[in-house]
Amino acid sequence: MRLRTLPLSLAGVVLGLLLALKSHEASCWLMAWLLLTTVCLQILSNLSNELGDFLKGTDGEQREGPMYSLAQGAISVKEFKRLIAVFVLLCCVFGAAMVWTSFGTFLAWQPLMLLALGVAAIWAAMHYTLGKNPYGYRGLGDVFVFIFFGLVSVLGAYYVVAHTIESWSLLLPAVTIGCFSVGVLNVNNIRDMESDAATRITLPLKIGEVNAKIFQSVLIALGWLCMALFTLITYTSLWNLLYFITLPLFMIHMNMVWKRQGKALDPALPLLVLSTFVFAILAGI
Repeated sequence: MRLRTLPLSLAGVVLGLLLALKSHEASCWLMAWLLLTTVCLQILSNLSNELGDFLKGTDGEQREGPMYSLAQGAISVKEFKRLIAVFVLLCCVFGAAMVWTSFGTFLAWQPLMLLALGVAAIWAAMHYTLGKNPYGYRGLGDVFVFIFFGLVSVLGAYYVVAHTIESWSLLLPAVTIGCFSVGVLNVNNIRDMESDAATRITLPLKIGEVNAKIFQSVLIALGWLCMALFTLITYTSLWNLLYFITLPLFMIHMNMVWKRQGKALDPALPLLVLSTFVFAILAGI
């Protein structure tokens, strides 16, 4: 289930939730359904990614990252598809519970919009590498990660609680988490350039390793710039700067990115994931 990826999926939701709780109330049940839906969507994405890569031969012995259950022969494809079906069902159940708890009905444009967004999220989670024409194999993964891990995650969580987007300045923290999330995917793709070259197209393969590392620097810098601008707009006290505690972690991450290659880049991934998660919590606080 690649549990080390879960903090990244929760980062945007937690930030959006905490921003909404500043001026709105949310029941414990609503927050629980929101977090459970997010976790199940991320696990669904991880499982679908593994199956898609396995069926297309991407996760072979040449893989730079960790080996997973299908490649090791620990579980059959049939059993794995059943596991994916279970998580599709869990996403639907928890997502529907979240919408019902928030709005008390499905028969209004707001809950219907969120249900449609949920269907889109399930589709996106499954089709990164699965299907006949997965978007992750056409170099579009960065776009979808930015949309769903950034914009949808932060603004969606906020909307579930507040039933409105009160200020377009909220786009700034959403862009921040989107940039950091794309950064995780970008480093992953830089690490796997050699093994990916035969089966898929990724942004680092399109622009080259050096340019991909420059892109990584831009993503991290832009993320920090957007959050700093949001802080400037909404500033009330020094507590608004609490998230700056995480800046050294991002600097260590970028040092790794520029000095390492291939499998040696693997530690840079969980570092950025956890840095983003802690950043989101402190910024939300």
